[in-house]
Amino acid sequence: MNEGLSAFFAQRPETEIVIFAGKGGLGKTTSSASLAYHMSQREGRKTLCFSTDPQASLSDIFERDFYGQGVVELLPRLHVIEIDADKRVAAYQAEVKQKILDMYGFERVPEEIEEYIDATSAEPAMYESATYDAMAELVRAREFDLYIFDMPPFGHGVRMVAMADILSKWVDKITEARQKVAEYDAIAATLKGDKGGDDAMLKELIDIRQQIKTFTDLITDRRRTAFFMVLIPERMAILDTERALRMFQELNIEMSGLVLNQVYPVELLDQPDVSDFLKHRIEMQQQNLRVIKEKFGDRIVAALPMLSREPKGMEMLAQISQQLMRPTLRI
Repeated sequence: MNEGLSAFFAQRPETEIVIFAGKGGLGKTTSSASLAYHMSQREGRKTLCFSTDPQASLSDIFERDFYGQGVVELLPRLHVIEIDADKRVAAYQAEVKQKILDMYGFERVPEEIEEYIDATSAEPAMYESATYDAMAELVRAREFDLYIFDMPPFGHGVRMVAMADILSKWVDKITEARQKVAEYDAIAATLKGDKGGDDAMLKELIDIRQQIKTFTDLITDRRRTAFFMVLIPERMAILDTERALRMFQELNIEMSGLVLNQVYPVELLDQPDVSDFLKHRIEMQQQNLRVIKEKFGDRIVAALPMLSREPKGMEMLAQISQQLMRPTLRI
C-alpha cells in the first residue's frame, strides 16, 4: 500500500478518531502532531491532539508548554492537550469521598475507607482510568471534527483500550449487586408501608456503564475510528508490533495500518563518503525491511525517512506531514 494517510482518509472520510499506538520513542508523538497539523491547517478540520503517554511531550514537539493547562489552541483549528493525570486522580478521589458523604450522611469518611481511596492513587490502573476518562469526556463533548490520540507504549495502550471492557464488566457486577439490594429495600419499604426512594448509587452506576459503552462503541467502530501502529526497521520493534497486533485482534480492534519511521535512504550505500558505521545501519535496516514486508504485507500506509534534525516546531511538522500524507519513500 504505502500510499499515505491521504489515501486512507479519502476512503474513510467519516473518521472522527485517530489513535497512534506503539512503543515509546518510535515516532508516535511525531506522527500524531504532524497529522494534527495537516488536518487543521491543510484540510480545515477543527482538530484536537491529545497525548495519553506520560513519557511523551507534545509541549516539546510543538515548542510550547501547555502541560496541565487544559485544551490550548496553538493555531487556528489546531488544539492540543496534555493532562495532569495526578491532578485528575486527586480530583476523582475527592469526588468519590464527597459522594460517600452525600449518600450515607456521614460527617466524615470512615478512616479505613479514606485510606483505601488514598492508596489507589499509587495504582497504575488509576492513571490509565483517569486518562481514559479524559479521552471519553473530550470525545463526548463533540467540540472537534477530529480527535488524534497519542497512546502510551503499546502494552499500556492496549490495556487502556481494554479498560473499557474491564470497567464495563466491573460496573455490571456492581450494578447487579446493587439492584438486588434495591429490590430488598423496596420489599422492606412495602412491608413498612413506605413508598421507598430512588437508589442514587444504582442510577450513577447505570450512567457510568452507559458512558463507557458509548465511548467503547465509538473506538471499536471501524468506520469512525482508525488505529495506526508506529514502528521502525529494527528487530525488537518488529516483534513488539507482532505482539500488539495479536492483542488488538483479541480485543476485536482492526488495525488500520502501520507507519514505518526512521528509514535511511538506501541510496546512501552507493556514496563513497558514507561511513562504515552508517552503511552497517542501512544494511541492517534493509534486512529488517524485508522481514517487515514479509510479515505485514500491505499494512504499511506510510514510510517516513530518518530526519537530519529533531522533529520540533511547526516548520518541521509541516514537512513531516507531507511525507505522512503522501510519502515519497517506497519500500
